Amino acid sequence: MAKVAMADLQVVFQLKYFMGDSLPVLAIVRDARHHSHMNDPQPAPRNGARLLFARTFLRNPVMLGSVIPSSRFLIKGVLEPIDWARARVIVEYGPGVGTITGEILNRMRPDAKLIIIEMNGELVRFLRDTLNDPRLAVIDGSAADVRKILAEQGFEGADYIISGIPLGSMPLAVRGHIVRETKEALASGGAFIVYQFTSRVLPELQGVFEVVKRGREWLNVLPAHLFFCAAGPSGQNGSGPG
Repeated sequence: MAKVAMADLQVVFQLKYFMGDSLPVLAIVRDARHHSHMNDPQPAPRNGARLLFARTFLRNPVMLGSVIPSSRFLIKGVLEPIDWARARVIVEYGPGVGTITGEILNRMRPDAKLIIIEMNGELVRFLRDTLNDPRLAVIDGSAADVRKILAEQGFEGADYIISGIPLGSMPLAVRGHIVRETKEALASGGAFIVYQFTSRVLPELQGVFEVVKRGREWLNVLPAHLFFCAAGPSGQNGSGPG
């Protein structure tokens, strides 16, 4: 019960910060808690992305990490390191309601492929219903299976893998496995771009990747840690801009 109460308080704080008084926040929370007990929820309407995100957070805060979709400042920070001219295959872990996904599609080459991996069935249905782009594949699955998913899509590796899933909240063994699998799934010269609300995943990133650069984005609810990870000569870990 204590966990539910803390989640409710975080929802109220974040929704009020993000939306002000434009929506009855407590009503949203009550509605989210009511729907969290539904066995077979229907896809949210297109204009219900924020409510769907909040409702999903209430069901499983560990899965999303935040009740508010990424700000435009965080999106800019996450996507800034990408060389769009060479990005042929991009993977996104935990797309949520597609806030970053849409921006990736806007910037991608016409012949590139974006594979998004989401474990929440309701979010998968929402993404398939709202994002109509032949370059996009919405996969109902786990980041732990990224190499298998890439192979099933006909690719040997990804140029960039972007992750917003709360790795720091996962058991250490699961976190380490996903980080190792991600490195193996990258094509030559590829990079792993991670945004988190804690720095708990940093030891695993530094233990697997030769290059780990760090940044922060303060203009987001909550402020985010950014990590740019790549294979390369040892001894190149450092801090990036931000």
